[in-house]
Amino acid sequence: VVAAVQGRALGGGCGLATACDLVLAHEDASFGYPEVHLGFVPALVMSFLRRKVGESTAFELMMRGRGITADESARIGLVNQVIPDGTFASTVEEYLAALAARPAMAVALTKRLFYGLDGVGIEDAISRGAEVNAIARLSEDCRRGVAAFLERRRER
Repeated sequence: VVAAVQGRALGGGCGLATACDLVLAHEDASFGYPEVHLGFVPALVMSFLRRKVGESTAFELMMRGRGITADESARIGLVNQVIPDGTFASTVEEYLAALAARPAMAVALTKRLFYGLDGVGIEDAISRGAEVNAIARLSEDCRRGVAAFLERRRER
């Protein structure tokens, strides 16, 4: 799931972007969690925010409630890419097209494994990774991709 943010993403809007797998932001976008200042708790997005930016930074963002720029959001890991004015729509379209061209099974397995590793010990993580690799290697997409790599041609 990819968020493409223009303008201000505050409270729930920021939380929605934070819960996405990837976040693209217009250079003039801003982000913030003003909930605590308003007497509310950003409870539902807290775990996503902690995962993305770390405990200390997440706590400060929630406690201070101040807005941060797209560039600062990228620096702390909340945003993956800041896009200049004038190229936002085309860059987002190209980014999404590149992701959509990836083999769906590999994307789904990667995402499931990536998020499934939270709180898992190294041995269990390696075991889970080996299981996913075994499944992926049996797919036609993997066979085509490996063949393309060995032939030094681009599959997708």
